[in-house]
Amino acid sequence: MFNASLHPSSLSSLAAYGWDEHWEAEFAPYARQGLLPGRVIRVDRGQCDVATPEGIVRADTAFVTPHDPLRVVCTGDWAAVDPEGAGDPRYVRTLLPRRTAFARSTSSQRSEGQILAANVDHAVITVSLAVELDLGRIERFLALAWESGAQPTVVLSKADLVPDPLGLSYLVEDVETVAPGVRVVPLSSATGEGLDVLSAVVSGGTTVLLGVSGAGKSTLANALVGTDVMTVQAARDVDGKGRHTTTTRNLFVLPGGGVLIDTPGLRGVGLWDAETGVGQVFAEIEELSAQCRFHDCAHESEPGCAVAAAIEDGSLPVRRLESYRKLLRENQRIVAKTDARVRTEILKDWKRKGAEGRAAMEAKRGRVR
Repeated sequence: MFNASLHPSSLSSLAAYGWDEHWEAEFAPYARQGLLPGRVIRVDRGQCDVATPEGIVRADTAFVTPHDPLRVVCTGDWAAVDPEGAGDPRYVRTLLPRRTAFARSTSSQRSEGQILAANVDHAVITVSLAVELDLGRIERFLALAWESGAQPTVVLSKADLVPDPLGLSYLVEDVETVAPGVRVVPLSSATGEGLDVLSAVVSGGTTVLLGVSGAGKSTLANALVGTDVMTVQAARDVDGKGRHTTTTRNLFVLPGGGVLIDTPGLRGVGLWDAETGVGQVFAEIEELSAQCRFHDCAHESEPGCAVAAAIEDGSLPVRRLESYRKLLRENQRIVAKTDARVRTEILKDWKRKGAEGRAAMEAKRGRVR
């Protein structure tokens, strides 16, 4: 399948980066063109570092810089690059189709999507116990993780700052209530608690570390890789925040198998077309909605509303429903900015509700008279 320069033995070095039969089949047409397969381990300033059978090479991304920001070269991508001697600089000629992609919306007025990591199997959401838990933020990260196609895990870092085992168990329980189907791991890089559990999770496939600045991602990356690959900066005691230790997304091979992508701390966690992910995070509300009398129930004052009944009997916290509604509204706004059909449907819905409101008001006035 490969030309002489790509003898199978020369490709064995890529196995540590996740090369398998799937990627071999995807790359076959480019092998016949004499190109090299490689995995992007870092991107900066229009160039990237790529792990290839020839070793780590520096390549220009000019040939794959589309107008769509979700298609730019990203850490974790598999690429076809120029072989040695093809010129200076070398170029990334194309990207192989992604298995998964972790994306968020940017804070720009254009509301563009931003790709954070590609071909990820596990998303480790790192949450510091040095500050008060922000359950809403955890739900946001989880929605993006589920939407990406990766399996999320929540790590409660700096667990040594909660010495009371009972208090720690309550914190774990709080997070488990907002993370159905997700493993929650209390972990301390200082004592090693929980590190063996997380190491087992990330030992196969590709893992991306996510979280805000000061969550302890770089310390955790060092612990998993087994050496100080990332510089660590202290977080402020007052709010647990720190400067961005990581300024680019970096991919490392783990000693126990698998690869790890560390990311800069995220100040904003905007959704990007993540309706499915939101539904996964709030699975209990989706299940209750299916039991409502009306299929388009807004869970407000409609008769036969299973969600309202769950709120009434205390089995569903009001905060969960409010968070669910908030994320759905935000996601709808993002989708509407990029999809004319959705904008039209939303406008029709607003007009319909407005007409119904005016009709109800007229009927009320008629009764008063």
